[in-house]
Amino acid sequence: MKNLSRLLFAVVLLMSFSTTFAQDKNNPWAVTIGANAVDLYPVGENAPQGDYFDEYFNVTDHWNIFPSLSTISISRYLSDGFTFTATGSLNRIDKVGSVDVPGSDESIIATVDDLTYYGLDGRVSYSFMDLINSKSIDPYLGVGGGYTWVDDIGAGTLNGSLGFRYWFSEKIGIDVNSTYKHAFEDYLPKHFQHSVGLVLKFGGTDTDGDGIYDQDDACPEEAGLEIFNGCPDSDNDGIQDSKDDCPNTAGLAEFNGCPDSDGDGVMDKDDKCPDTAGLKALMGCPDADGDGVADGDDNCPNEAGPAANNGCPWPDTDGDGVLDKDDKCPNEAGDVANNGCPIIEPSAEVVKSLNTYARDILFDTGKASFKKETDEVLQAMVVIFKEYPRANFTIEGHTDSVGSKATNQKLSERRANAVRDYLIANGIDANRLTAAGYGEDKPIASNATRAGRAENRRVEVNLVKSED
Repeated sequence: MKNLSRLLFAVVLLMSFSTTFAQDKNNPWAVTIGANAVDLYPVGENAPQGDYFDEYFNVTDHWNIFPSLSTISISRYLSDGFTFTATGSLNRIDKVGSVDVPGSDESIIATVDDLTYYGLDGRVSYSFMDLINSKSIDPYLGVGGGYTWVDDIGAGTLNGSLGFRYWFSEKIGIDVNSTYKHAFEDYLPKHFQHSVGLVLKFGGTDTDGDGIYDQDDACPEEAGLEIFNGCPDSDNDGIQDSKDDCPNTAGLAEFNGCPDSDGDGVMDKDDKCPDTAGLKALMGCPDADGDGVADGDDNCPNEAGPAANNGCPWPDTDGDGVLDKDDKCPNEAGDVANNGCPIIEPSAEVVKSLNTYARDILFDTGKASFKKETDEVLQAMVVIFKEYPRANFTIEGHTDSVGSKATNQKLSERRANAVRDYLIANGIDANRLTAAGYGEDKPIASNATRAGRAENRRVEVNLVKSED
């Protein structure tokens, strides 16, 4: 029996140490310091002991309490709620039970001389804390074995424990338990040992001090937040730094943590006007008049205008309906058809003067070439045409009736075009001049006389009237 008890105790200790991992996920160790009480009475033995659990809570009569620190335990978490605990305890035994007094209903406490009590025990316990979903109440059951000495006589025991811990914080709690010890030798009585103590958990590593232990910390060397598994969110915008494009400035999730201060949907880093709501098309800048030119670049921010004019509407300084950009006479009201310039027509006297000169144009007989003395006449006409650069004219050629009508028609056309060509060659815009020949069809005198025929051989200048 003695060898069996020793073997059992060795097996329990070996199995326990070989499977240890952590006290809990974060604090692998715990130490408990407290006091214990030994009760030999309610263990089902003959007098002076009672049946199992008989007067279990009779502290005064049956409990042997050592009035000092008398228990120390060291625990290490195994896994999945299992913990191994090694306990050392000491006590003094002076109560072993109760003895009935013959002839009365009374009993007296059975005592012995002070016996020394030492215990060294190991147990594996299972916590129900997760099953009851509690953060502070921690009930458990344990089984194990140990060796107990009473007055230097020892024996192995098989132990069963029931207890609970109450955690005041993550690392500090109180432990209360009751253990039944079944001795393998007759000279050591079976008994209960109760204990209460202060529990301190330790051994967890939190390198960055953020309250999240390294084994659960995705950023163990950088203080962070629990919601990000220990990784930081420097700007407190709810986006951890590793996923934040702007980790030092609070921003929005839709912009990967970058800010949009004016709320216009353009990130500040891309917004040319980060403090004023604007348009995406204008890189976050406003356009008050909606002309497509940002207010900062718009010389007329409250009046729509083209970008080519810096956001201002094109002016029409002279109010003639032609914008200055298209108006060749922007400071003088004119005609739309004449590019904003006024159409200044010569007077009837000026036209009469032109025709006076035109009648003095002399051609070689039967030809469209000018006589030498005609050059001065044509130059005088050029001067008048240049005085009215916006007036348009027709140059008409006429002949007498001498010769065939067809010949006269062609001659009149050639002579009209000869005058037109001369004027163009001397600086008159071709678009202002047209030429036409009428042959002998429009005489102004009788062709029966020499003088009449001379009058009919002529060049006329007519003003083309502008349409109102």
